[in-house]
Amino acid sequence: MTARQVLVVALGDVRGPVLEAVTLARTLGTPTVLSLQPLAEPDLHALGTAGVERALVAELGDARHAAAVAGRAVATAAEVTGAHRVLLPTSFVAKEVAAHAAWLLDAGLLLDVASLAEDGDTDQVVGGKRVFAGTWETRCAVTCPVAVATVRANAVVATPADRAASTAAEPLQVDATLPRGLELLEREVRPTAGRPALAEAATVVLGGRGTEGDFAAVEELADVLGAAVGTTRDCVDEGWQPHDAQVGQTGVTIAPRLYIGAGISGAPHHHGGMQASGTIVAVNVDPDAPLVQIADFAVIGDLQEILPAAAAAIREHLDQSRGS
Repeated sequence: MTARQVLVVALGDVRGPVLEAVTLARTLGTPTVLSLQPLAEPDLHALGTAGVERALVAELGDARHAAAVAGRAVATAAEVTGAHRVLLPTSFVAKEVAAHAAWLLDAGLLLDVASLAEDGDTDQVVGGKRVFAGTWETRCAVTCPVAVATVRANAVVATPADRAASTAAEPLQVDATLPRGLELLEREVRPTAGRPALAEAATVVLGGRGTEGDFAAVEELADVLGAAVGTTRDCVDEGWQPHDAQVGQTGVTIAPRLYIGAGISGAPHHHGGMQASGTIVAVNVDPDAPLVQIADFAVIGDLQEILPAAAAAIREHLDQSRGS
């Protein structure tokens, strides 16, 4: 029997979340990757290590930033490859693109899944996900032939394939015309200071009101760990950090493998955006803070002393490891 074709979509660079989706795709069938921008040699090497033999490249220009056009490209690629399973790494943009693609493919849509598996009895794909601010674990089945899903960052550990492949890139012709009435007027790319994107980072260091607006210690620890920097709604309201750094029900939902929250009380609206984190570390002067109560590990004390000390210890350990 021919292996089921699974399409994995790279809306941007081939980074960890794309390779995580490819790893998941290998459990469902044979992965093919669709990229909406040219693939460089390191991208092809990474995909080959992940076992991807075929990569489609849709040259859409600036039109790729329009979800309707990107969704059209995804649907075209799924039809060309015969893929009945389409996976995208989760992001705000990816969810919109997935919705457009699912509509064009007459497919079922799953958002923010942490797992996907085929039900051998029904030939349906079943996704596992957390809902209601991470308090419920659910399983959702797609009952139609085609399934489109966005995969939550860090839900899967990206691993190389048992046998590496030589990835062949080929162009995919897609109508890049913007829908009538839609015009891209402006697009702003904000600098990230070399840090990973907050929504997909495996390690995140967050500062709350306890920083009193001074995020130097938070940023120092994040840089040592190669982590993203996040914050709470209070800090955004105070103007200390931009809104795209806010974690919570009205901000970014994250699920890092390591969450470090410094000076954060742990209000419900913040808790709902980070509850799916793997290991939770809290740094707070208040031993009764809600975040301390749910943490796997807590340090009670002044974050402005603890975070620099932790950064120095980690830096020393890394230097010793490099020296040996």
